[in-house]
Amino acid sequence: MKSSQTKAFKELTLTYDRLDKTDMATIASFNSAFDQDEVQLEPNGDQVTILFRQVDIRKLRSCRKTLNGTLNSKLVQDVVAAIEGVKSYGIANGKRNYVDYNKERKVKDRAKKVSSRSPYFYAQNHTHSETNNDFPAEYTDKIIVGDSKDILKNIPDNSIDLIFTSPPYNFGLEYAENQDAHYWETYFDQLFSVFDECIRVTKYGGRIIVNVQPLFSDYIPSHHLISNFFIQKKLIWKGEVLWEKNNYNCKYTAWGSWKSPSNPYLKYTWEFLEIFCKGEMKKPGSRDDIDINAEEFKKWVVAKWSIAPERKMGEYGHPAMFPEELAERVLKLFSYRGDIVLDPFNGSGTTTTVAARTGRRYLGIDISEEYCKTAERRLESVQCRMI
Repeated sequence: MKSSQTKAFKELTLTYDRLDKTDMATIASFNSAFDQDEVQLEPNGDQVTILFRQVDIRKLRSCRKTLNGTLNSKLVQDVVAAIEGVKSYGIANGKRNYVDYNKERKVKDRAKKVSSRSPYFYAQNHTHSETNNDFPAEYTDKIIVGDSKDILKNIPDNSIDLIFTSPPYNFGLEYAENQDAHYWETYFDQLFSVFDECIRVTKYGGRIIVNVQPLFSDYIPSHHLISNFFIQKKLIWKGEVLWEKNNYNCKYTAWGSWKSPSNPYLKYTWEFLEIFCKGEMKKPGSRDDIDINAEEFKKWVVAKWSIAPERKMGEYGHPAMFPEELAERVLKLFSYRGDIVLDPFNGSGTTTTVAARTGRRYLGIDISEEYCKTAERRLESVQCRMI
């Protein structure tokens, strides 16, 4: 249908295990109920492509009843829900217009101009190898005590799918065996030496995601410094997630200059997840290894995640943990089951625990033997639940 039209259509794709005769009859009935300028369905293998332009939303909703009966009501419901889920449209003649509704704001020859600008120009002409390598079996599903900078030298180039970590905060917290009270230059030098190794071992198309909170008390924008480091290494900045903790006390009790512009102290209730890709944005993987559902996907691609802080830090003996839900969202949104996940600052093992629970392979490294023992215990608990 689309190829015979000169008009533009918005497209959405639904995927099913298979399409049977009932599904095909449903698609035919649906298409006969709407004009080609409104909405049409195109079956292709196990997928249904929705092509829509101007839709009478009341008519669309009512078709869930009129097209039910012996037909596949689930397919119709999926189509209606998918179209209703598109929130960008204009209104004209009682219909939602999904195409060209903001044409007056569009830039002439936009595609050509975007192409000439070069997306992520800062990552062009990189020297990253496109050849990915197998991850060594002796490091698979392991928790290792040691300095990540040294341990990672034993890992082949381009062999890890996803790195998710949160570097130790330099707040003077009592980290076991590592008081972390270095001068800032030394701190970032050491951190970036680990990140250099992380970049090397990440696969072409792999992701590095860093959870970081700016060091507000010392006015150090650590999220910017870390992002600038990866940009200088020619990784692609894929985006940024705000982790909203809704913790309005969160260690900030001073107001600065009370009721004065002299020096007010800004309070923050969120942290950042900085997301980078190596070489290209698209990560290859099997459809069978996807474990994120539609509702999770729609919710999580909105890059503000409201998740309560970890409440079990005392139980695990760690002063600065992120919650398992944060790791689960990262792993399911940015990796496939069976992928290799690394946390080079594994701490008490939240990343590796979630990796094991969600069917990923993992490597966790931490300088603290105590934390590594805690991480091992958490993994044993996951394994017991899975038996």
